[in-house]
This record gives sequence, structure tokens and C-alpha cells, in this order.
Amino acid sequence: MRITKRAAGLAGVAALALLATACSSTPAPTTSAGGAAAPSGTAAPAPAGSGGEIVIRGCTPENPLIAGNTSEVCGGNILDAVTSKLVHYNVDTAAPEMDIAESIETTDNKLFTVKLKEGYKFSDGTDVLAKNFVDAWNYTAFGPNGQQGGYFNEPIAGFADLQCTGESEDAAGNDLDPCEGDGAPKAETLSGLKVVDDRTFTIETTEAVSNLPVRLGYSAFAPQPDAFFADPKSDAFGKQPIGAGPYKVASNSATEIVLEKNADYSGQYAGNVDKVTFRMYTDPSASYADLLANNVDVVDVIPPDQLAGDAWKAALGDRAQVAETGIIQWITFMPTDEQFKDNAKLRAALGAAIDRETITKEIFNGSRTPATGWVSPVVDGYKEGQCTDGCTFDEAKAKTLYEESGGYQGQLTISVNPDAGHELWAQAICNGWKNTLGVDCAVNVTPDFATLRTQIKAGELKGIVRGGWQMDYPSIENFLTPIYGKGAASNDSKYDNPAFQQALTDAAAATDAAAANAKYQEAEAMLDETYPTLPLWYSATPFGYSTKVDNVKLNAFGAIDVAGITVK
Repeated sequence: MRITKRAAGLAGVAALALLATACSSTPAPTTSAGGAAAPSGTAAPAPAGSGGEIVIRGCTPENPLIAGNTSEVCGGNILDAVTSKLVHYNVDTAAPEMDIAESIETTDNKLFTVKLKEGYKFSDGTDVLAKNFVDAWNYTAFGPNGQQGGYFNEPIAGFADLQCTGESEDAAGNDLDPCEGDGAPKAETLSGLKVVDDRTFTIETTEAVSNLPVRLGYSAFAPQPDAFFADPKSDAFGKQPIGAGPYKVASNSATEIVLEKNADYSGQYAGNVDKVTFRMYTDPSASYADLLANNVDVVDVIPPDQLAGDAWKAALGDRAQVAETGIIQWITFMPTDEQFKDNAKLRAALGAAIDRETITKEIFNGSRTPATGWVSPVVDGYKEGQCTDGCTFDEAKAKTLYEESGGYQGQLTISVNPDAGHELWAQAICNGWKNTLGVDCAVNVTPDFATLRTQIKAGELKGIVRGGWQMDYPSIENFLTPIYGKGAASNDSKYDNPAFQQALTDAAAATDAAAANAKYQEAEAMLDETYPTLPLWYSATPFGYSTKVDNVKLNAFGAIDVAGITVK
């Protein structure tokens, strides 16, 4: 998950635009139980070669541009254009399609055989081989390397042996190296990865993972060339990474990152324009002003003052667009608050007293859609109406449930971070609870997003905290396992339900997507029994482009499809 792009407790954006509500399906790639996997069958995009150059609003990457260590949007936008993976997500539907992979086969969802297409090359002219995937994933998973995307390899057999097990601080609070001494990993490579030949490797998982092929389009699974392993911590590689994508980094400075076409690219998702410049902005108003002046061709952040009253639509006309994205926001009942323990009626009462329709209309100017479940509509397996009482505004029912629950004693707080207007909606919810239920409610604004996350992890907050999620990969599973799975890193509610866990396990072991989705839906429905969180709304991303370009799209992750842009 990319921070600000994919994060538990998503930092959020002040997007105030109309959210499209159409549901798109995301069929799994052609992985079969016992059958050979077929090519994606996806029509190739428009041929490359239209030429020209464009400027895109950019922001400064957090880390050097290493695929396994980039988990935020600024670096991720660059790497999306520079790397190719086994799987590519369709820009319109988010459906996974074969990219470097010719096939991904399995008979049991535990042992996968990956065959690569011939002809793929990195931008340094070397071939993309099976070992480039295996070596890259081993490097990313190895604990001492400290790669932010390491945990994506957790399902692969042997992952635990690559992790450091020592203490990170002593009794006095001094930092320790958890990888030293007895804390060192037991192994340096994943036992579940085997190179068969130059074009074939196998992946063995510790448990069945039916949607593993869907996950393999995420940047943490990109291959790395031999040049990377010569010096993985090289500043030069981090500034100008060598990938197998349609573009390569030509230059990288504090103010802009320039991409040029990868002359060795042989895939079906080639870029159209010759040169792409990501110009760094810290102020969305500045990039928007440059957009109006045609000095920037694509911006994916519209300033709030332009979204209000749809001023941006008046200025840009049909160049003002909104992309449906896999983002959902919710509020979490803190497990540290004794009043919420074993009191599902109290949770449901509070949910029934939230007027999501009015809040999304009045505060978000229609840019949000009230949530009716815990899964985004953009993924295959989405089922409307999974959340019942807790998501249905009904003041009479809310009062009845609240009285039956015994109510909340003392002041109830909603903790939020200060950016992106969270205080506004939180205050609206508080006001609703005061007026409908007589709850003494207050909004607690933390100094920043990092503080909110730290306090949540430390168990320092009671009452309710805000949360959100932007999908890592287009799967219903990605909205359930990382957030509600027992012991999951983003399970702020500490939800622990053996039946839910079993449903996840059964879903992962299913041999076809329909059966898996049915089990995941069964698991999602269990959240409606106790409400570890209350879903609030689904989000979208507004964006705009200049008069000079065409075919501008954002995918379901909210990332710009750089390769598809053409110059008029």
C-alpha cells in the first residue's frame, strides 16, 4: 500500500467532485485449477509513436526509486511508467491482464508456475529473465534490507525465515538493531521461489492464495535487472532506475524527473509521447494555475477552492474529469474503549444516526458516495448492502438501539488528523449524535497524520478514530484481510473472529473466482454483526488536463496512465 495512496488510516484528499458510481468488474487473470492459463486477450492499446512531450504535476518521492521500497504515490507514479510486472491492470476496468507473464498456472492455489513472454528487456538492453523476478522478490522480502514493500511477499513460503526477530529497543528505550545476533534472519532467500529455466519460475505459498496472480501487478513485484544487484543501495540506480516499462528516467533533480521512451520496450502497453516531465509542486493551486495556462498538461490534484461550487468544471469544461478509485473511508471503534466492547447495539445505533447522504452532499459536494459495505464498488466481488443497520440512516431505529444498548457514558471523541477537511465531517457526525441521541461528542484533532497513526498503534486513543483504505491491488480480499484479519498490520479495531478468519481461508483456497468471492462476501457480512468499524463513503479522484493533450485517464488506483496520453 502506498502512503497517501494506499494506507490504513489514509491521509485522504479534499476531493470535492462528482463520484461516478458504476461498478466495474475485475476478473482474475487466466489462472486455472488444472488448466493452462491463456493469454489475456486484451486488445493492444493505440500504437506508440505519436511523439511530442508533456508535463505532469509531480511531487517529491519519499525514497530512491526502488520498486520494492516505494510505497507512496510520488515515487509510485514514476515507477508505474518505468516498470512492467507480470500483470498489468486495465486502466478502464482495473482488470488484471497478462503483461510480462505469458501464463500463471496452478492446480491448488499453493504452487504457481509462471512462464514469461520472450522479448521483454530492461531499459539497459538486458533480457527480463525468471531470475530477475526471484532475485528482486528475495531482496525485497529480506528483513535487513528494510524494504517497505517486503510484506507483500508474506504469503510466499519461507518469508518468516527472512525476517529479523530481535528487539528494536532496550528497557531504557534505546534503539537496538533487531537483525543483530540471535535476531538475524534464518535465511536469505524465500524457499517458495524456484527458478526452473530462463523463462519459468515457481511460487509456493504457505497457504492457498486464490488471488495471488491478481496481486502480482503491484510495484513490489517488479523485476530488477542484474545491474541493480551489483550495488542495490547505489544512489545512481535510485535516481535513474532500470526497469522494463515503456519509459526510462532520463534525468532526476529536485524540481523535475524527466522520462523518455524505453527504446528496448517490447510489451503491449507502449507509451505514445516521447518525453514526459514530472514537475514537482508543493502547492496544488500553483499546479492548477499552470494547468489553466497550459504550462502543465495533467494534474491529479485539484485545489479545494476550485472544487467548491464546481469552479474547476466551469474553467476546464470536458477536461475536468473524475476517476472512480478503490478508496473507502470509515470510523473505527477503538478496542481500548471498554464501553464499545461486546456492545454491537451501541455501535449500530451510532451508525444509524449518521446521515451519510447529507454529509457527502453538503460537505463533499457530492464527491463521495455513501458506503453500504466494507468493500469498494470498483473491485470484482463487491456486494451492495452488506452493512445494514449501521449504514442506514434511521433516527427512530438509532434511538431504539441506543436505549437498548445502555448508551455511551461521558464524552465520546472522534479522533482525526488535521489535513483534508476531516474535522468538518467528524463534527457533522458529532452534531448528529448530539441531536439524535443526546451523546456528548467532541472531535479530537491530532497534530498530524503520523501522530494519529502512532497514537492508534500505541493504544493511546479511546472512543472512535477515522480510518481509510486505498487498495493495493483490485481484489475484494484486499479490503478485508489487511484490515480485519487476526493480527493484520492495519487491523486497528483488533477484530478477531474465528469464523471470519475461516471464511478468508476458505476463500483463498477456492479454485475459481466466483467461489472465492462468495466466501469473501460471507466474511464481509460477518462485520455487520458487531461493527468493528462503520463504513462512511467511497471516494473518487478529480483530475484535469490541458488543451494540448488527449486520452488522459486515471486508473482505479488514482494513478495517471502516462503511456496512454497523446499530444494533439
